[in-house]
Amino acid sequence: METARVHIITRILLLFQIAVAFLCAVVSGQNGESVVVGEFNISAPAGSEAVLQCHSQRMVWTQDRLKDRQRVVHWDLFRSAPDYSMERVLDMFSAGDQRIYNGYNKGRVSMPMTAFNDGNFSLVIKDVAMSDRGIYSCNLHHHYCHLYETIKVQLNVTKSPRKERRFWDGEKAVFVVLVGSTVVLPCVNRHPVWTEAHREEEQQVVHWDRQLPGVRHDRADRLIDLYASGERRQYGPLFLRRKMNISGEAFSLGDFSLIISDLRPPDEGVYSCHLHHHYCGLHERRIFHVSVGPPLVPDQSPAPRLLPQDDPNTNMVEVPRVINVILPEHRGHFLQQVGYILATLLLLALIAIAVILFSRRCRKRGLEYDLRRSERGNVTSNDFEMGVTELKMCNQEEMRLDYKNNILKEKAEMSKLPSPKVIDLDKEMEKKAWK
Repeated sequence: METARVHIITRILLLFQIAVAFLCAVVSGQNGESVVVGEFNISAPAGSEAVLQCHSQRMVWTQDRLKDRQRVVHWDLFRSAPDYSMERVLDMFSAGDQRIYNGYNKGRVSMPMTAFNDGNFSLVIKDVAMSDRGIYSCNLHHHYCHLYETIKVQLNVTKSPRKERRFWDGEKAVFVVLVGSTVVLPCVNRHPVWTEAHREEEQQVVHWDRQLPGVRHDRADRLIDLYASGERRQYGPLFLRRKMNISGEAFSLGDFSLIISDLRPPDEGVYSCHLHHHYCGLHERRIFHVSVGPPLVPDQSPAPRLLPQDDPNTNMVEVPRVINVILPEHRGHFLQQVGYILATLLLLALIAIAVILFSRRCRKRGLEYDLRRSERGNVTSNDFEMGVTELKMCNQEEMRLDYKNNILKEKAEMSKLPSPKVIDLDKEMEKKAWK
């Protein structure tokens, strides 16, 4: 049984060594050729100033004065059912003391004090209890280099010595330990970024290269080297060093742009901005294809003429003179104004036509109304005449009641009597005799 246990432990250590070797190979591979993160085409007229912008916040110098709080390791515990909780076990800075968060763990949970020297960040748990079960994560953070690495280990606690074992489940190491025993949860990372405390400012460098047309990249001419420590190196002839420069606060602002003054056709080519941080494993490259166009045409407008002074030696203060200058309008602006005027005239013409049509329509309706009214007037006048005759007859019947004396009444009655008939007495007598 002891042989099987030793064999299992050997396999686990072998897996950890393979993982560490793979990590080192990945990081060391980054130290080779720079990774191209951007490629730009820049065109500017001759005689102007060109700015090849190269920015990176990862290269900004953020190291504190103590230089001991950039690297930190902390262990976290995730408990599964029924709690499903996460808690911080302990943490430690590269030059600080360990900080344990739960008072129950003081004296029984620790980490080697030489962790940031030998790369051993393993967690030691004494007197393992059932409450220690869960998934532990070893988290390494490098705030300056923006590096984050995590290693997970699952811890199970048993009361039977036969069930005690260690194995790999495909994602993490699993430790089944006996209750009351001591266990070491492994976390080893011996990469120099975690173990070496050398001066980081000596590991940062930015350099600009210039590649003339037809020249290979590996044969490009070096223009400027700039270190985080403040050292600057410029190459090439004096006139070239004077017209190409980088800001002195590049590592404070993260702005490593190349400024080229008095741009000329011989300045054409491919420029490369290389950002190297050997300590953090950062290697970036930005490419700029620069082309020079024809110079800008100078402004041919005459300079404003100065007003002549009457007496240059006089001490009198002159009243400021105002000159009103009327500039000729552009042809397109003139056509635009003419269009506005024509549109206004057209609108007025439409309004006038609408008014004329409306007035004619109103007149037509008035004539039709007059004709209808005249027809109605003829009919009512006849009725009115008939009514008047009847009214006159009624008035004549009542007239006799209005007279005040009998004479007038007699005259009126006489006027109403029919005219007397002429009677022949002889004829009347004969008629009676025949009867």
